[in-house]
Amino acid sequence: MKYRKTKGKCALITIDGMSFRLDTDCTTYLIGRTKYGHLEHIYYGNLLGKADGADVLAQKRSIVVGSSVLYNREDDVYSLDSMCLEWSDNGRGDYRHSPTEFKMPDGSFVTDFIYESHEVQEGTVSMEALPTAYGGDQTLKITLRDKAYPIFIDLYYTVFERMNVISRRAVVRNEGNDPITIRRIMSISMDMPDECFQMYTLDGGWIKEANLHKRPVSYGITVNSSTTGASSNRHNPAFLLAEADANEDYGSVYAFNMIYSGNHYSMVEKNERDYVRVCMGINPHLFEWILSPEEKFETPECVMSYSSQGFNGTSHNMHDFINEHIVRGDYKKKERPVLLNNWEAHFFAFNEGKLLRLARDAKKLGVELFVLDDGWFGDRNHDKAGLGDYRVNPKKLPGGMKAFADKIRNLGMDFGLWLEPEMVNEDSELYRNHPEYAVKLPNRHSVLGRNQLVLNLCKKEVRDYIVEQVSSILDEAKISYVKWDMNRHIAEAFSEALKNQGEFYHRYILGLYEVLTRVFAPRPHILLESCSSGGNRFDLGMLCYSPQIWASDDTDPIERLKIQTGLSYFYPQSTMGAHVSQAPHQQTLRETPLATRFHAACFGCLGYELDLKYLSPEQRKDIAEQIAFYKQYRKIFQYGRFYRVKSYKFNKVIWETVSEDKETALTGFFQTLATAAESSDKLKVVGLKEGRYTVRTRPQKLYIQRFGGLIKHVAPVELNPDGVIMRVVNRHYSLKDCVETYTCSSEALAAGIPLCEQFIGTGYHESVRMLGDFGSNMYIIETKDTFL
Repeated sequence: MKYRKTKGKCALITIDGMSFRLDTDCTTYLIGRTKYGHLEHIYYGNLLGKADGADVLAQKRSIVVGSSVLYNREDDVYSLDSMCLEWSDNGRGDYRHSPTEFKMPDGSFVTDFIYESHEVQEGTVSMEALPTAYGGDQTLKITLRDKAYPIFIDLYYTVFERMNVISRRAVVRNEGNDPITIRRIMSISMDMPDECFQMYTLDGGWIKEANLHKRPVSYGITVNSSTTGASSNRHNPAFLLAEADANEDYGSVYAFNMIYSGNHYSMVEKNERDYVRVCMGINPHLFEWILSPEEKFETPECVMSYSSQGFNGTSHNMHDFINEHIVRGDYKKKERPVLLNNWEAHFFAFNEGKLLRLARDAKKLGVELFVLDDGWFGDRNHDKAGLGDYRVNPKKLPGGMKAFADKIRNLGMDFGLWLEPEMVNEDSELYRNHPEYAVKLPNRHSVLGRNQLVLNLCKKEVRDYIVEQVSSILDEAKISYVKWDMNRHIAEAFSEALKNQGEFYHRYILGLYEVLTRVFAPRPHILLESCSSGGNRFDLGMLCYSPQIWASDDTDPIERLKIQTGLSYFYPQSTMGAHVSQAPHQQTLRETPLATRFHAACFGCLGYELDLKYLSPEQRKDIAEQIAFYKQYRKIFQYGRFYRVKSYKFNKVIWETVSEDKETALTGFFQTLATAAESSDKLKVVGLKEGRYTVRTRPQKLYIQRFGGLIKHVAPVELNPDGVIMRVVNRHYSLKDCVETYTCSSEALAAGIPLCEQFIGTGYHESVRMLGDFGSNMYIIETKDTFL
């Protein structure tokens, strides 16, 4: 193996004759070039020895495969259909789905792209219109050329060494005299031998986003895709391929994701030879792109990572990659403020007096950022009017937005604002003056979602309007935070600005990225939180502009355990907006303890979304203590190394985050439905450096009402559990839950230490953990010297 030297060490990308090798800290990716010029996928996995090359690891072709169509009539063992390829074509004997579908100048769909050239460049190669990861170490560019026409595909591979991530994308160039039609072009394609793969996807819908689902990769095709115009709450772009017995800490896992916010498409196809093809890119559904001579088309960048250390291994790679190479600007690695959003407190029914009272209460509890949500503009007293009219409603804010923002800042908090700039109501000044700004067909009745239409971001004048309106309000009121919402799926994809409607969905996303760049690049001090009815656009593309994303409109912590666990396989805690709300929850009618609501929201960017005036004095104390605790450990919660700790009980979820120096860990221990006579629990803590540690429970309040009718059996006099006296007591007094303190080694913690028993119907005292349904504990684990 011939290694090229770069900056005094072995190069990350090396070329040895007919092979290309890409190395990260812990992985190797190996590509071969066959004698006919096709790219062959040879290996992706743990780091190989320096001398290991393609000659040993490549697939051995020594016998003809039945029913083969031969690429060369004089070579009876060279059939594309039975090879592990790095890129493939239509019409040359490979019957698996190709990463391309081009209508060529001769009217056929036959292509044959073979190796033309390659080059290695330092760093990352940026794109013209799409966001990319930045700060890569080296990039390999392999150029393919069709054998019949001067059509080229440039394949880019960028190595992010420390993150164990490789990004991939493709650029199609037409250097011929005739246009071609692109009906499918993927960013990534590769074939691997099957390892009894299981495919893991994040699926759901509104208020049930990102639930993890597992299915075996069987013969045929499994598709993970979106057709809604966004990356979608139905199927997140990210997915995993894992060997059958992989778990959180052991086994081979491949992770894939896409830096794109529109319709995506991922395909996993297993053929009769037990090879598995992975393709990922723009969804070909309703996609058609005419590529004229001298034009090029760039595909979105995809990222992939491998770990033999299970799901936590690939998660760590992806988390580090996002924090270091996706999130950018002033908020990269910066701690996020604790906010209060007024939506669940007021909906549309507020005035300045209500808002200021809420803000004063929030400040007393330790909130740092007050966010005014929907309803402040136009005639926006409900969701049927006002979208598009970003003039302040004088009945709600008589002095205007700047005056109100100044009052919030005078209280000692920053001020943030909700916007939905991509949408318009038919009952709005904008629509009455410019109905042509909306996405609709001239000869059909428009369909509505949440009583609104989508603005046509394919049109320059629409993009200019949004940039002007949004920029004006941000500058006037000196806004420091924006929640950018998008509350409906796109339908009736049509724009008069386009000659070819097959370009609509991609052009819309390009328009969105342009708008976000024009609004926020000149205002790097603004913290942007993307939102799309919750997690309808939780993707790497949006994270290039918004350092955090509202994970879901569902603030029920038991649902958030599913949502945030699912997201954690690919996205770090620093990207997840997570709020504490009032219970029973508006999305589920479930009653949950205040402590559990807080503990779930801790593992993200903490906010509150409830009407503080209805809190009891005891709840106010509780929330003030929560916020103080979160601020003390905020950096670890947002940027610590996150682990999903395996529980052997079906009703437990255990999250852990560890400080960068590996001397502090925070573990959330959550119980869903309690069982009768619950058996003993263990606390297992991983990822700490060797040493002695003190373990302690974060103190939390037990509210009297949680005991129900049991209270009359322990009180000195019989009291009505729902009577006036007990209601008053509940507002001003609470019991303390069990607080445990232990000192032990990191080895004992990794093995698991038994915890005090839970309540099992036989009594309560200070050494009984009172979890019940939906209860939780937070454990702080620190080096013994730190605690003392």
